[in-house]
Amino acid sequence: MVNHFLERASRRMRKEAQFVPDSTMRALLEHRWPGNVRELQNVIERAVIVSSDGEVRISAEWLQTFVAGDSPALQRTLAEAEREHIVSTLRATRGVVGGKHGAAARLGVPRTTLLARMHKLRIVTNDVPDTHVSFRRTLP
Repeated sequence: MVNHFLERASRRMRKEAQFVPDSTMRALLEHRWPGNVRELQNVIERAVIVSSDGEVRISAEWLQTFVAGDSPALQRTLAEAEREHIVSTLRATRGVVGGKHGAAARLGVPRTTLLARMHKLRIVTNDVPDTHVSFRRTLP
């Protein structure tokens, strides 16, 4: 089922084929799944979203927190993880958002989607260390 959900999520998000390391597969197999198959599907989809190098990594701790419920603390954690992932990608692209080698291309999302996520998460490239190209936008 993991491979099935992985293929579907990768295809839908237009990302390269994803790889699940043994440690992640062990965490998935050892986890006590209190809900239905949708929980596994959601976990895999979230992991694909935050993966950037074709490898899906899920720790037992993250899995425990994620499946525990949709608490405000969990939402904050997911937003923080998304923010960190976007910031690290911007750092890698030296602040370039669009274009063939920009952060949006690396993340597998349209430039406008990335800009909207950056706006929502209050990310500006001036705040990202080691960037030279500036994305300036007034945040409310």
